[in-house]
Amino acid sequence: MKAISYRTYGGPEVLEYGERPNPKVGPDSVLVKVKAAAVNPVDWKARSGYLDPALDAVFPVIPGWDVAGVVVRPGADAPEFAEGDEVIGYVREDFLSRGTFAEYVAAPVRTLARKPKNLTFEEAAGLPLAGLTAYQALVKALRLWEGETVLIHAASGGVGTMAVQIARHFGARVIGTASERNHDYLRSLGAEPVLYGDGLAERVRALAPEGVDSVLDLAGGDALAVSPGLLAHGGRLASVADPAVLGHGGRYVFVRPDRSDLTALTDLAENGKLTVEVAKVFPLERTAEAHRLSEQGHTRGKIVVTVD
Repeated sequence: MKAISYRTYGGPEVLEYGERPNPKVGPDSVLVKVKAAAVNPVDWKARSGYLDPALDAVFPVIPGWDVAGVVVRPGADAPEFAEGDEVIGYVREDFLSRGTFAEYVAAPVRTLARKPKNLTFEEAAGLPLAGLTAYQALVKALRLWEGETVLIHAASGGVGTMAVQIARHFGARVIGTASERNHDYLRSLGAEPVLYGDGLAERVRALAPEGVDSVLDLAGGDALAVSPGLLAHGGRLASVADPAVLGHGGRYVFVRPDRSDLTALTDLAENGKLTVEVAKVFPLERTAEAHRLSEQGHTRGKIVVTVD
C-alpha cells in the first residue's frame, strides 16, 4: 500500500512517500480504507521526537491518528462493523508505528464510530481528535453545566472551535480568546471573543465581573498563568496544553480513544450542532507540506490529507 512514513525523528524532510506492507487485522480490529486523515499538532510533535519519553516508536513509523474511511474487512471478533460501513476514528495505540497516513489502517473497534452522514470525508477526518479533546475536557474534566460561563483560551483553533460549539450545545455561555481577525468567526459560533495578550484578565473581567465558572486552556503559558485569578468561587480549571495546570489545582487532559464519546460527536454533527471547518486539503504524497503548514500554527480550521 502507499503510505507516508519516517525512519527517524526529525523535521518534515524525514517523511517518505512509498510502499509499506498492508496492515494485519487483529480479531478486535477492522481494516479501513482511508479516504482522509487530518493533521494535528501532535503528529509533527511525535515526528520530532517530543513524545519519545511516553511512547515507544517502532520504525518506520506511519504518522496520523485521525481518520475517515470505509470498512474493508472486519476482524474475527469485530461484529460492531461490517464491510462498507463509513467510519471515523481516533486510531491511537500505545506506541507509534501504524498510523492513518496510508491507504489502509487496522483500527481497533474501540477507536471507531460511524461517520456523520452530513459530513464529507474531509470534514469527518477533522472531527475525532479535536472533537474528543474538547468533549472530554468540557464534559468529563470540567463537568460543564447549563447556564455556566466558560472561558476557552485559543478558541479559534482546531480544538477550540469544537469546544465552543460543544459548550454552546450544553447551554453554557462562552468567552473565547483569539486574535482579532477571528473574532467575527467566534461570534458566528456563539462565543463572545476577547483579544489575548496583555490586559486579557481585565477584558475577561469586564465581561464576567464575578468570574467564570470554568476555564479550558488550549494554549498554556501566560494564558494558563492568568486563569486561576479569573475563576469564580468553586470554579474549575483544565488544560490540554500545559501540565503546569496541576500546580494550579486543575486537571490535565490527554485525549483518549472512546467509542461512546465519538458516537456522541457524530450525533451532534448530524443534528447540526457541530461543524468542522477545513482550511486546506493535500494529497497523501504532499503530507510534508501539510506538516509544515500545521507547524506554523496560524491555520483556522483543519488541515486534511486525502488518499485516492
